This record gives sequence, structure tokens and C-alpha cells, in this order.
Amino acid sequence: MRSRTPLQQLGILVALCLLALIVLWAMIEDYDVLFVLAEISHFTGTAVLVYKLLRVKSCAGLSLKTQELTAIFLAARLYCSFLMEFDVHTFLDLITLASTAWVIYTMRAPLKQTYTKELDSMKIYYVLVPCALLSLVAHPGTKHWIVNRVVWAFCVYLEAVSVLPQLRLMQNSKMVERVTSHYVFALGVSRFLSCAHWIFQLINGSSYLFKTLGSGLWPPMVLISEIVQTFILGDFCYYYVKSAIEGTGVMQLPTGVV
Repeated sequence: MRSRTPLQQLGILVALCLLALIVLWAMIEDYDVLFVLAEISHFTGTAVLVYKLLRVKSCAGLSLKTQELTAIFLAARLYCSFLMEFDVHTFLDLITLASTAWVIYTMRAPLKQTYTKELDSMKIYYVLVPCALLSLVAHPGTKHWIVNRVVWAFCVYLEAVSVLPQLRLMQNSKMVERVTSHYVFALGVSRFLSCAHWIFQLINGSSYLFKTLGSGLWPPMVLISEIVQTFILGDFCYYYVKSAIEGTGVMQLPTGVV
């Protein structure tokens, strides 16, 4: 794995994703379980951050902007969840939001001096504004109040790109501390499981996506958002696995990997 070309890396990544999809297809009958597993994976990643902040007493290498974007889309999703369908997803989002809020507080107050602000260089409105505009154009066609439908779409789009500031920070630093890499990898696993859910719905010939989410631009935009999230993190996950195989304590990212 040390001398793979970018094309070979992409081929390996695609092959591993296809293999994982086949395994999941054979093992899981209720595809909604994948959503629960995705949310558990996200919470696990956030719990890793909490562990790091408590034990290491440093937030170096973490993007405050990604944490804030995460809190925004989780709050939006909780708002929709309380109004539309209160279930286990609501509970998982609630504890993940609470953990994320604690991380934000810790980075802004007790550990502010260790925050590498100069590396966290992506402007947050570069992410927020396009998501807000897109949500006005493509949102669910359900019978809910239009504001709720737009908020729902906004949280889907924002979730897809909320990790970008963290990836930019890692690109700027070139080296990623192990605990931080665990967090980002957990996000990658979460996105893959969520994407697998929608892929299986289509493969199975189910019209659930269209019946539940409406018609028009919204259903394909949901799928595109899930795929975008998966591929945004896919390259990082490749180097995460590569680093784990080589047994290095710190990940080194080539220029342009994210």
C-alpha cells in the first residue's frame, strides 16, 4: 500500500466499499438498522473527542468550525424529529448534540489556548450559504409546513459537507494525531452506513424513498448528498487504514488528499 497510484487507491477504495455493501446486504434484513448504526458510529466518534479533551487536555488538530456545523445540523434535525417522528433516532441525535456542545464549549473556553485557529482556515459561510440556498430549491414534498421541510433539507445538505473544515485543517497541518483520526474515521463509517441504506432501498426496488420523501428534485438530492459525504471521507479513510496497517502513531497526509 506504500506505492499505490491515486487510480489504484481509488480502485482499492471502491472494491472495499463494494465488498462491505455485499456483506451488509447478506447480513441485514431491516435496512433502517443501518441508520441507527450510522448514528451510533457518529456518537462514538464524538465520544472519542470527549475522551481526548479530558485526557490530553488539548484540542490541537480539531476544527471548531466542523464542530459548530455539526451542532447546527444536529439541532435542525432534532427540531424536525420532534415535530415529525420522535423515535430512537431522536435520542441518538440528542446525546450526540449534547456531546458536540460540550466539545465546542471546551474548545472555546478551558482549552482555548491549544486551539490551532490559524489552521482552521475555511470560512464557515462557504458551507452554510450554499446549503441554505439549495434547501430552498430542493426539499421534501410532504404535507408538513414548508419551513419544516426546508429545515429538513438544510440539515441533510449541511451534514454532507460539515466535515470539510476538519479535512482542510488536516490538509494544512499534513499530520493527523491518532485520536483525531479515529473521530474522522468514525464519521466516514457513519456516512457509508447511511449511504448503504439508500442504495439498498433502490436495489430492492422499494419506492419507500419516493413515497416518504416526495418527488421532484428532493429524492435524488438525498442520494447525491449521501454519496458526496461518503466520497469526501473516502480518501481519508484509505490513508487511515494504510496508517493502521503500517503501525504509525500519527497519520501523514499527502498534499491534496482532502
